[in-house]
Amino acid sequence: MPRITLGAALEAEHREIDGGIERFLDTLRQGAPDTESLLRAMGGLRRHIYLEEAFLFPPLKDAGMTMPVFVMLREHGELWRAMDGIDALLGDAQDEDAAGRSAVELLSLLDKHNSKEEPIIYTKADEVLDTDASAELRIFLTDGELPDGWVCSGAHT
Repeated sequence: MPRITLGAALEAEHREIDGGIERFLDTLRQGAPDTESLLRAMGGLRRHIYLEEAFLFPPLKDAGMTMPVFVMLREHGELWRAMDGIDALLGDAQDEDAAGRSAVELLSLLDKHNSKEEPIIYTKADEVLDTDASAELRIFLTDGELPDGWVCSGAHT
C-alpha cells in the first residue's frame, strides 16, 4: 500500500476540523447544540496550527517560501483570535447562537486559508522536508499534543 503524503494527511486533518464545526452548526439548527464537537474541532485546529508552525513552516521558510509562510502565520493569528472569541461566547453566558454565527465565520476563514495552504504549502511538504523532519511531523500527526500554554505567533497582533 502506498504511503500517504504529508499533504494528504494534513488535508485530512482540515476535513476533520471542518466536520466538527459543521456538526456543531447542524446540532445548533436542530435546537440541541453539541458544543463539545465545536470545542474538539477548535482543539484540533489549535494543535494543527502548532504542528504547522513548529514542524512544517521552518523548513519551508528555509527553502525560500518566506512570503507564503508569512501569509499562513498571519492567517493563523486570525483563526486563533476567532477561536478565542468563540471560547468567550461559550464561557459562563453560553451564548450558543452567537457562537454559531462566529463558527460560521470561522469556517469561512478556514475555507479561505485552506484554499491557499493546501495547493501552495502542502504540495511542497514531501518535497522540502528532509527524512528526519518528515518523520518527526508524521509522529506528531499520529499522537502529538499541543504543548500547554502554547499560542500561535500571530495570535496577539
